Amino acid sequence: MSDLSQVAVYSDSSDIYKNVFCNPAFELEGEREERVEGFRTSSSTPEPIKPPASLRLGLRGPGCSWGVVVVSVAALLLLTALGLALALILTQIKGQAVEDQLLATSPPDRLNAEDGGSHTLPTNSANRSQQESTSAPQPTRIPPYETRCGGVLTDSEGSFSSPNHPGSYPPNLLCVWVIRVPPPYLVQIHISSLTVEGPSPCLFDWLEVQEQIEQSSVVTRFCGNVAPPTVNTNSSTVWVTLRSDSSIAGSGFSAQYRAILPGHNCGGQKTGPYGYLSSPNHPRPYPHQQLCIWYISVEEGHVITLSFSNFSLETQDVCEFDYVEVHDSVNTGAGRVLGRFCGTNFPPDLTSSGTHMTVMFVADEGVADSGFNATYKAVSLLGRTCGPSHFACSTGECVQQQWLCDGWNDCPDGADEQGCGNSTYPPFTSPCEFIEVEMCQGLSYNLTLFPNIWLSIADQREAATLLRQYRVLMELACFEPLRRLLCGMFLPQCSPQGGILQPCRSVCSSAEQQCSQALDLFSFSRPFNCHLLPDSQDPMECSLP
Repeated sequence: MSDLSQVAVYSDSSDIYKNVFCNPAFELEGEREERVEGFRTSSSTPEPIKPPASLRLGLRGPGCSWGVVVVSVAALLLLTALGLALALILTQIKGQAVEDQLLATSPPDRLNAEDGGSHTLPTNSANRSQQESTSAPQPTRIPPYETRCGGVLTDSEGSFSSPNHPGSYPPNLLCVWVIRVPPPYLVQIHISSLTVEGPSPCLFDWLEVQEQIEQSSVVTRFCGNVAPPTVNTNSSTVWVTLRSDSSIAGSGFSAQYRAILPGHNCGGQKTGPYGYLSSPNHPRPYPHQQLCIWYISVEEGHVITLSFSNFSLETQDVCEFDYVEVHDSVNTGAGRVLGRFCGTNFPPDLTSSGTHMTVMFVADEGVADSGFNATYKAVSLLGRTCGPSHFACSTGECVQQQWLCDGWNDCPDGADEQGCGNSTYPPFTSPCEFIEVEMCQGLSYNLTLFPNIWLSIADQREAATLLRQYRVLMELACFEPLRRLLCGMFLPQCSPQGGILQPCRSVCSSAEQQCSQALDLFSFSRPFNCHLLPDSQDPMECSLP
């Protein structure tokens, strides 16, 4: 094709351009008569005279050739434009087909999932049906987000990452990877690096892993800048979703997956009247970077009793490296925590207050021990009896007789403190005291309790002395969320029952996200580990100062 950059358009009326359109039918009458003089006929000679050679050459002369070039270039440009438009249409159709394939392979509740925390949120089909019937119809596509990544991964192992990784991922992003391995293999995902905007509960940007187990869906959501342990799923098909909003973006994530046999994974759902669970490879050392979650459910009218027959994890005072955590609820984001355990001391027998219990095992990249094994069993509330030295709560738990009418609610429903009119114990008086530290005035609560058993602080005077070191940060914009966290820890909220409540994990995460640079600038150490605080928003379980 000729170089179009040298084509120019002129407005000169020179004679060289007169014969651009070489069609005699459109020439002026005078010119036509001059040129076709040789075609004139006479009444006696019917035969036409051939035109002169100069006329025949003029029809294909330099002017006509220039016109052919211009017309050809115009036609070529038109065809090029049509080709580009057709290619754009085909690309759009192909992209739409890929996106429709991803949406078609998603579980029923994939695109209708509501904003939640970074914890695991099991849902069942009944709940999803109820949500669909009580909420307005949701579109199957989400316009603000664009699918520019993702795909269907069917190899036995592989890797995937956010767009531009390790650079920042784009805003308004929706990426869905569908990982599918042949049964009976299960999907194991290792997230090697993670930098996604937002603290828990991950309302801005998030990475989400969803698996479909029988009639329920299990969702685990991650954000922040700490890579989670290896995710051992219990499904052959897993959906991994990355979403971002229009604001701050991190460097995203990098992850690897592989297909494993059921004997090499951990976690899952337990629904029988009794069952067994253990750490991976037990009694051999468990692997590094593990996250195993067991969801235990029994029939109505029963509670769950969990007993450990072997227990050996990495030893640490606050159990933040390797640990087993037991929740009295259907997942790790609601209900009270029955306990977090590590080291070599056997945990006590644990009993749920209802029909659900969740057991979570976490291992970091450091020391590994032989792990644990445990058994659970369903106990009927009707057939359950307590010994003569114990009192039976209405929820089925047994508490010691000496705890009756002592002013403390030892039963979950407070049954041990009901009908205590003739009690010989003195009437219950709250040990709470008003907050007197000036820095912590104006919180959502004004009562605290000392001594502070978490930080070993004797009274408010000692707490005020320790808080003075943070006054240098009062002029910073991030001081308010930091103040709420510090006051929540140094002067914890006193509950009406006389106990104290730690601040919720979201309070700590917000302060950490907004003040981490300022603390580093002033050489302050991070005051607390947010993962040790309750991951809940329930005011009965933690405080929101």
